[in-house]
Amino acid sequence: MSDTEKSSGPGGGPGATNFIHAIIDRDLAENKYAERPVITRFPPEPNGYLHIGHAKSICLNFGTAAKYGGRCNLRFDDTNPVKEDTEYVDSIEADVRWLGFEWGNSLFASDYFNQMYACAVKLIEKGSAFVCDLSADEIRTYRGTLTTPGKESPYRNRSAAENLRLFEEMRAGKYADGEKVLRAKIDMASPNINLRDPVLYRIAHATHHNTGDKWCIYPMYDFAHPLEDAIESVTHSICTLEFEDHRPLYDWTLAALAWPLPPQQIEFARLNLSNTIMSKRYLKALVDKGDVEGWDDPRMPTIAGLRRRGYRPESIRDFCERIGVSKSNSIVDIALLEHCVREDLQPIVESRHVVTEAIKVVITNYPAGASEELPLENNKDDATMGLRRVPFSGELYIDGTDFMELPEKKYFRLFPGNEVRLKGAYFIRCNDVIKDAAGKIVELRCTYDPATKSGGGETRKVKGTIHWVEAKTAVKIELRLYGCLMLDGENGESVLNPASLTVKEAWAEPSLAAAAPGERFQFFRRGYYIADAKRTDGAKKVFNEIVGLKSSWK
Repeated sequence: MSDTEKSSGPGGGPGATNFIHAIIDRDLAENKYAERPVITRFPPEPNGYLHIGHAKSICLNFGTAAKYGGRCNLRFDDTNPVKEDTEYVDSIEADVRWLGFEWGNSLFASDYFNQMYACAVKLIEKGSAFVCDLSADEIRTYRGTLTTPGKESPYRNRSAAENLRLFEEMRAGKYADGEKVLRAKIDMASPNINLRDPVLYRIAHATHHNTGDKWCIYPMYDFAHPLEDAIESVTHSICTLEFEDHRPLYDWTLAALAWPLPPQQIEFARLNLSNTIMSKRYLKALVDKGDVEGWDDPRMPTIAGLRRRGYRPESIRDFCERIGVSKSNSIVDIALLEHCVREDLQPIVESRHVVTEAIKVVITNYPAGASEELPLENNKDDATMGLRRVPFSGELYIDGTDFMELPEKKYFRLFPGNEVRLKGAYFIRCNDVIKDAAGKIVELRCTYDPATKSGGGETRKVKGTIHWVEAKTAVKIELRLYGCLMLDGENGESVLNPASLTVKEAWAEPSLAAAAPGERFQFFRRGYYIADAKRTDGAKKVFNEIVGLKSSWK
């Protein structure tokens, strides 16, 4: 891989280049497409929701078109009516828009079924396609292997007239599913198995989401793909590497039809993300079995799931830019994606105090019944985001991890006899630990030093600073913490992680009671969270963990 390939981003940002753009630059210099603008396309099949892997292709295709002043078509490859649905069409359009891209019209492969049928007829007429009666299993057997040539179908030499009649009867619904197919007539001895008389059309008596029951024969993807690109005047058909072996069939189809200025297919490495399943089929199975809440479950790698979890489109576009475009497959550490999310959120979200496993603190020398409001910074790195005023009194909650009765070495938070600073407030010292009959800590009795109020010029130092919420005004919230959705099983297979979701109750500043669905915060010393769009309207606010504060990516 060249240095350019490794460092370049997919979106074609200022000054960015990659091997795909180098090909386009050469084509433009040679006027290969006769003044035609650069036209790309993003062609998902509407058989599931898009995931983070699709985001790379979206950014690459739309970004490339924008770089060259061209256009990118959003086209639905809807040639398989059994698996496709308008729900997926709607979700794909929403995801592409959310990522920040627009298109002229939504295009459908099914809009071209008449033209594709006419192209198939043309191939039959010139002797380049035939109707075959072999079953799917027989076709596989006849195809041969990587080391042995295939065997021609006994139906390969039917006359053009007979093939035309049979193909029309297929279209008319005379035959059952699988009874006949239309195949290209290429080379059963080709070292590329994709060229061994591939199937172009199959019979499927199924209602199509776009064309209804008009058709009962449907083109195979390898036949539809080059025709869709050619009909739309696409110049550069950018695909992932698994289609590299299919490119000769792509080119054969357009050459056999003598298509003028045919598009060219270019392959790049798909996104493989560590600890992440990126297969629509596998993800759909999780949804169908109820292992997740739905396609937008925040544990899912779908764009809808990442959106609900709290990722912003800016962070995903940044991630796609950083990973670049390559010709070789590799695995990207998910920590890089989390790093991009963290960098995106840090300068724009406000901080709040939230404690879990709460321990009550009673400040015995604080004036009885008194309270005050203390100013806390909304973002420690941006003073322009201002201050918020948070209630403080002699009764507080601190986080359970911030107290240890028998402290470990170098534990600088609260323990009996130790003094710490309450963030934005005062120094307190723990004097007594109150437990219930079962030995559980129910209260810490502390004293405070009123001369140590934050911002008052105190010169004494303490090693520990902890956060807190005022007990009487704190609101109870729910935190939903996420781990990897899938783990490697004993035999290397992917299995559902039983600890992929942890639900915790927490106490929070009173302002979080008014958090709007989709509002993001940094919970001090904990991480970034978003008010869940589907649960926040209830009596208890629910917050999804977006990403933790610490990054393991370097």
